[in-house]
Amino acid sequence: MRCIICGGLDIEDKEVEEEIKVGNDIVIVPVNVKVCKSCGERYYDRETMKILEETEERIESGQLKIDLIGKVLKVVGAINQHQG
Repeated sequence: MRCIICGGLDIEDKEVEEEIKVGNDIVIVPVNVKVCKSCGERYYDRETMKILEETEERIESGQLKIDLIGKVLKVVGAINQHQG
């Protein structure tokens, strides 16, 4: 297999963290995909995409246990580059 982005030939199976947004929350889901070792491009097969879609549905319906691992914080108001 050749990477469609960089043309690299070194593609490996790797566990990566996919992020699923549910409301204002982001849920990290570990999945196994093929990844180009040169540029990091990820390749998802149909089975993996189906698993991610089903996982999102299970999270939204409360059927899947998830753990809180941190917080996402937001700066209030715009930050101007040239204040002064």
